[in-house]
Amino acid sequence: MCQFCHDKSRSDPASRARRNFLKLAGGAAIGFAATGTVSSFAAPPKAPPKAENVLSPDAALDRLMKGNQRYVEGVSKRHDFKHEREALTKGQNPYAGVLSCADSRIAPEYAFDAGRGDRFVCRVAGNVINDDVIASLEYAVSVLDTPLIMVLGHQACGAVDAAIKSIKTSTTLPGHLPSLVTALAPAVKAAIDQPGDNLDNAIRQNVILTVAGVKTATPILSKAVEDNKLRVVGAVYDLANGRVALVN
Repeated sequence: MCQFCHDKSRSDPASRARRNFLKLAGGAAIGFAATGTVSSFAAPPKAPPKAENVLSPDAALDRLMKGNQRYVEGVSKRHDFKHEREALTKGQNPYAGVLSCADSRIAPEYAFDAGRGDRFVCRVAGNVINDDVIASLEYAVSVLDTPLIMVLGHQACGAVDAAIKSIKTSTTLPGHLPSLVTALAPAVKAAIDQPGDNLDNAIRQNVILTVAGVKTATPILSKAVEDNKLRVVGAVYDLANGRVALVN
């Protein structure tokens, strides 16, 4: 480079800015190589959007069930959706994950009398687990620090009823429905010889097996359970009165 160009580059603001950036980036790269982190670029930890949602697993379950009690009694809180919108644009920290059936009569948002950003809900017919559901629950636990997962079955579940009939009559349902039958078959078969109503027993058994499946589905979830950072529970929703009863 000629002296004129050299002098010009030294006085040019854009050139100085580039040089300063390269120095900063180089320093950061050296810091990363030495420590594995870039402290100069590290953002301070963010406060949770809803501080009241930072709960232990047991406290989360208690809050969830108290919300259902209000719903059953018809004394639900008035939620200020308008003023919570801004906080939720910055993130989410739901205190409970709910895996429920896709049945239109089941609405976890209403059944537990909670606001937006309070529950991380996955819905699929028969409240069964598959790869997408497990990935979603892993996200809730590992990224959002959700301390509780509830598997929520419900009275008169059409998916379970269809699976029972398909298995008993050895008939194949149309379309992709056989995949649901396959997922529900262990619960249906386990409930066949149980005393009482076959459908109610199968619904309950499906919740029990799904809870066990979630707990051991992946290292992320099983480790969280082992470390007491996550609690996985099962329950059944009563269509007649809206009450959610825990299943042991």
